[in-house]
Amino acid sequence: MLHPTEKEERLYLDEIEKELKEELVELDEKLQEYQEKILGLKQYMYENQAQLDKVEKAMSRVSVLEEALFGEDVLKQKKRVTKLIDSPYFGRIDFCHDDKEEVFYIGVYGFSRGGGLHNLIYDWRAPVSSVFYDFEIGPAHYLAPMGEVDGELRLKRQYKIQRGVMDYMIESSLNIGDEVLQKELSHSSDEKMKNIVATIQKEQNQIIRNETAKVMIIQGAAGSGKTSIALHRIAFLLYRQRGVLNSQNILIISPNKVFADYISSVLPELGEENIAEIEFDELAREYMGKKYKYQTFAQQVESLIENEDPAARERIRLKATNQFVKQLQSFLEEAQERYFAPEDLSVEDVFASKESIEKEYHYYKNLSIKVRLRKIADRILHKYRAENEKKLDPKAAKKVRDTVQHMFLLPDAMALYQAFYESIGQPQAFCMAGKKTLEYADLYPFLYTKLFFEGVDRGYEKVKHLLVDEMQDYTPIQYAVLAKLFSCRMTILGDSFQSVNPYSSSSIEKIEPYFEGCQTIELCKSYRSTLEISEFARKILNNKKLVSIERHGPLPTVSECADSEEELARVRQLMEEFRNSSFGSMGIICKSQSQAGELFEKLQQAGEEVTLLDFESTSFSQGIVVTSVHMSKGLEFDQVILPGVSQQNYRTQMEQSLLYIACTRAMHRLDVTCSGKKSDFLQ
Repeated sequence: MLHPTEKEERLYLDEIEKELKEELVELDEKLQEYQEKILGLKQYMYENQAQLDKVEKAMSRVSVLEEALFGEDVLKQKKRVTKLIDSPYFGRIDFCHDDKEEVFYIGVYGFSRGGGLHNLIYDWRAPVSSVFYDFEIGPAHYLAPMGEVDGELRLKRQYKIQRGVMDYMIESSLNIGDEVLQKELSHSSDEKMKNIVATIQKEQNQIIRNETAKVMIIQGAAGSGKTSIALHRIAFLLYRQRGVLNSQNILIISPNKVFADYISSVLPELGEENIAEIEFDELAREYMGKKYKYQTFAQQVESLIENEDPAARERIRLKATNQFVKQLQSFLEEAQERYFAPEDLSVEDVFASKESIEKEYHYYKNLSIKVRLRKIADRILHKYRAENEKKLDPKAAKKVRDTVQHMFLLPDAMALYQAFYESIGQPQAFCMAGKKTLEYADLYPFLYTKLFFEGVDRGYEKVKHLLVDEMQDYTPIQYAVLAKLFSCRMTILGDSFQSVNPYSSSSIEKIEPYFEGCQTIELCKSYRSTLEISEFARKILNNKKLVSIERHGPLPTVSECADSEEELARVRQLMEEFRNSSFGSMGIICKSQSQAGELFEKLQQAGEEVTLLDFESTSFSQGIVVTSVHMSKGLEFDQVILPGVSQQNYRTQMEQSLLYIACTRAMHRLDVTCSGKKSDFLQ
């Protein structure tokens, strides 16, 4: 066996560090060479610009660009090697196949010397590295480009290396040793989400390395690592499909800017460029135009929290079902015939028969209504020009176009959308939130209608992979809109138990009908919270499938205070305990954003140093954060305080869901406070 003892492993680590540092010196020399070449080329162009012809100038500019691109590649290599010097690898496997035993050290990036003939470190995404994640000691296999390689896993080791020093080495016969996982999970949270390559579990690895699913839907419990897994899946696909897929071909739909900032370091840590991110409502904004305003999802949630409006809840429930989508789709299919009334067209000396117009209308049946009508008018005008060898004057041409457009009896998408509610006998289900302002529940049904009526002017053809997070907060009609806008591969993830609006939440079963080639997977094991916190949350909203990892901490506390002043004092006491602890982040999570704002002001007036996270925030930071449940989704904190958990403040189905979400943000410690009687959800 190679390096059988820990002492020999430490000596080998020194050798690898030496190789990496030598590589770093060589890369610095290469960078210097490219810099000098670029400066030399630019100086030559400057000194000889009068003598150079256009071709020579163009060739010189191309040469400068090529050298710059080569230099950028070297700079990327330098960044990777610099990171490897800090922590070269985290695992080792000894794999025997065809009577030949090989040793593979596995790290965040691959590394080789001597022209790449021999890998000293294998990238965690390399085919052979899957053995590290998937197998115990004994028979094992991995899928290589030439086919499946069968063999035997004879040794598995795990390391923790920081700043070039080996903290520990563990012999592991299991998948990813519980001891390593416990060490990693017991750490304090970071300002940004980190990579998990050293602790990827077998079921997570299968998701990450899946290359066959056209659409993968991941239902994951709170703390199951689903977002991190999805990002590692993106990194894996970028590695495996390099040259076909790049960062510009991928788009993330995330819940808000804070969450986007929180996850922004994962891909760069894995050696990939960050990818574009957009909120679902921003997607809608691109297609809605300026004629209509609309509520945002955040405004809808806040409105539901602050106001008792049973009629609004019923409107939301109605428009959040698959049956509603079927009704709308069926209506639109029928409407294109029902509201089309062709007639003979006669404008000056232009004539088109009713029959010819109807025939063309059906010929273009795969186009939107508005585009079909425009095509018909174009054909009529083209025919006139061909027969008369002249263009029709602009005024008459406009009249032709208008006449054809008016053959569809409804003037625009809004009229068509309102006609839908009349057709299903529920005109009261359409209710504006304000002047020319749609309720959020109407935004995507109307957008779907608008796309059907007007067509898609600009699509997302460059996007080859779409990642949709917090799937439970998007309704079936939103997925129907996505299916119209994107035809690419997708990774969709979320947790049906974590909906901030349970009246419109989605599950795997609701999403599947809108996409072909779906593969679904459920992640039940939670790695974020201690067992005590997970059990506390389970009593609020019983997720029977949730499996908590065996990591212990203090029991959550519930403090019933006499009044708001006593409760504020208790919150401040808990804040002081946090400052004296080893924890790095605390979330004070209120039910609504307005309640978070009020508490933030009180704490500031009391001289406390806190940060408010609201819907306008763009970044996540360490320290003490005051925010709402909605804004905390996807985030995690070492310690969480939940103020105001009284029976008066938390009593509805929606508030039960919010309380569950808030509890599951805590990693190590959870404290609940209230003024007066505590919520029945805490019994």
